[in-house]
Amino acid sequence: MKKNSYKLGEFFCGPGGIAIGAKKAKYTDGKIMHEILPTWASDYDKDTCETYARNIHDQNLEESKSYIFHNDVRKLDIKSLPTCDGFAFGFPCNDFSIVGETKGLNGKFGPLYSYGVNYLRHHQPKWFIAENVSGLSSSNQGMAFKKITEELAQSGYKLTTNLYKFEDYGVPQARHRIIIVGIHESLNLEFKVPAPTHKYGNLNCFDAITKPPITDDFYNHEYTKQSKSVIERLKYIKPGDNAWSDDIPESLRLNVKGARLSNIYKRLDPKKPAYTVTGSGGGGTHMYHWSENRALTNRERARLQTFPDDHVFFGSKESVRKQVGMAVPPVGMQVIFEAILKTFAGQNYETIEPKL
Repeated sequence: MKKNSYKLGEFFCGPGGIAIGAKKAKYTDGKIMHEILPTWASDYDKDTCETYARNIHDQNLEESKSYIFHNDVRKLDIKSLPTCDGFAFGFPCNDFSIVGETKGLNGKFGPLYSYGVNYLRHHQPKWFIAENVSGLSSSNQGMAFKKITEELAQSGYKLTTNLYKFEDYGVPQARHRIIIVGIHESLNLEFKVPAPTHKYGNLNCFDAITKPPITDDFYNHEYTKQSKSVIERLKYIKPGDNAWSDDIPESLRLNVKGARLSNIYKRLDPKKPAYTVTGSGGGGTHMYHWSENRALTNRERARLQTFPDDHVFFGSKESVRKQVGMAVPPVGMQVIFEAILKTFAGQNYETIEPKL
């Protein structure tokens, strides 16, 4: 069977969530196999680049330095970077997340989207995917989202923007992300938002973490040492509740006001998708098992992010936690990439109207 392969390049590649989704995406019309091949990538974090190199290209970072660029995007010579058919950039969300200081375009990380725009303007790939948190739409009173989409469109692309709820696309986690898909206007094609593949309630974190069982010999499955007070506090927290449960004795309550709806020491509800996996935060933010009095391991978090068990993360335990939490779920991205392949192959698929 003939193959029609699209070369993929990435900024802010992370540990490979987008790349795995791309590699798994396939479409065949019986005569031609349409596929996406990750060819080059860039990220500023060395551990992340090592993880990407080992898992996506089966080489270490030193062996793959000619196409995996460990560098700050602001220091890259964009004009000299390789060309590609498809370009992906999940630009940093720190300044757009509602959990942070919400500085938006006025923050340190907010303006970094512009380097993705510069790549598009110079190299003009056939299509691109940009990803960020749902808070992007309201950042800077909505002006950030407007400015970013205007610059992307002015680069020569017809845009389709949507707020994806990844739990509707096979991810056992309530993770809501804005995905912008652009197809070069010269191609006269339009991307349509793929219809959800799962109904809410069909996925739960219990199945994701326990089927198949994770054993002690799995990579990245180190347990966090819990203090006696944390263990005692967790004993009083029911699945789905947090550190403000009415069942917790006064002596174990936290002296923090105005956070009753937070995820601090929140246990998973095994009957529902997990709440959002994050990559940073102090005590009480590590996600907690529904019945065992402990935080989740990185391998369990990776399961919730839909990384395969043979995807090994490199670096310290905290570095791995950051990589897992900042990643894009491969299973959700596979659905979007397959919709792109079908769009270019002229194949209809079930769609919904965009939500942005």
